[in-house]
Amino acid sequence: MRGLWIALAGVVAAIALTMVVAVAVEDPGLAWAEGEDAVGDPVTGQSLYDSHCVVCHGRDARGSGPMAPVLLVQPADLTTLVARHGGVFPLERVVARIDGRDPLVAHGSDMPVYGAFYEGGPDVALRTEAGQPILTSGPIADLVAWLRTIQE
Repeated sequence: MRGLWIALAGVVAAIALTMVVAVAVEDPGLAWAEGEDAVGDPVTGQSLYDSHCVVCHGRDARGSGPMAPVLLVQPADLTTLVARHGGVFPLERVVARIDGRDPLVAHGSDMPVYGAFYEGGPDVALRTEAGQPILTSGPIADLVAWLRTIQE
């Protein structure tokens, strides 16, 4: 009898996983960043950058914002992300740094200072070079879309 319950639990789990995947594929808010539907709007991303990131990273995104001199860890040059990571955009690292999963504690708080702004709303899935999905917020997807456009 126990074997029957284990088999039934396996079938239920498989059905549940199939339903989750189907919802993720059909939900327009859960689209893939590369090779399929584009995720993130670079124009909106630039606007968000101008509103929330310029103060540290600078207008040119090279880490030369007016707050840079007082930070313990200097802001990164965001135009060289691909160059510094072997020709591959470091999607996981960028998303994790913005949303706080990879906190920059050296300057005493989560990065960015506006982290709560990027929470909420419909989530989107971005796909890494290896095909792994990363679930994040729409505003972060917009920032990522813009960051991709400024790579040298």
